[in-house]
Amino acid sequence: MQDIKRKIQEAAQFIEKEIDCRPEIGLILGSGLGILADLIENAKVIPYESIPHFPMSTVEGHAGELVFGQINNKSVVMMKGRFHLYEGYEAQHVTLPVRILKALGISQLIVTNAAGGVNADYEVGDLMLITDHINNMGRNPLIGPNEKDFGERFPDMSEAYSKRLIQIAQRVAEKQQYSFREGIYMGNLGPTYETPAEVRMARILGADAVGMSTIPEVIVARHAGMEVLGISCITNKAAGLLQQALSHEEVMEAAEQVKPKFLKLVLEIIKEM
Repeated sequence: MQDIKRKIQEAAQFIEKEIDCRPEIGLILGSGLGILADLIENAKVIPYESIPHFPMSTVEGHAGELVFGQINNKSVVMMKGRFHLYEGYEAQHVTLPVRILKALGISQLIVTNAAGGVNADYEVGDLMLITDHINNMGRNPLIGPNEKDFGERFPDMSEAYSKRLIQIAQRVAEKQQYSFREGIYMGNLGPTYETPAEVRMARILGADAVGMSTIPEVIVARHAGMEVLGISCITNKAAGLLQQALSHEEVMEAAEQVKPKFLKLVLEIIKEM
């Protein structure tokens, strides 16, 4: 744990020398949604590869950059690309950037992802506010010795996703005459898409959407006392709901179609946070 603490400190110190102001809000952008970073004013881009101890993103649609700047007069930092357990990283490495964001002063975090719709009422292109999650990854990033400076040994997860931030998102959507879906996100290990039987299981357990990310980051963010808003972009119907094969290209295409609405909503949400 002391080694992790040292890596966080060294990475944060490196970043602080590169930026002009401390960010208030952090964003972790999922597959195909990194375009939001292009709208940051006075942007300062730091490639992951230049940051000490920072993991490297290996998935298409994840650029691998930290982008600092302003959006609607709020100082933000965006992870343009995230890390997944299926890439071979340990849970502590997947979530190391969240610890670094906390060390930089972030207290509010927006996490986005591309997800498969398990709820039969969901359509491709819907945006879902995550109200809760089911960790079906078989991993927890807090396993091992607990560092008291990071958070308490047994963190409460009864409000993993901030009700306050969800209400802000709902108000913003209402002003824009848009209706978010609201639902439960199930995180699976991947990298295979779910089988029809696994999708039926997810539905029985109460999931509305499934994906391969987000949950480790949210656990660590809550452990660190950060407020979290989660948004899933429903990029496909999960296996068994449609008689067709699933592909990453389909996910990216759906994310491309929803970008204009996604951008408009998130920009205003940031303004209201």
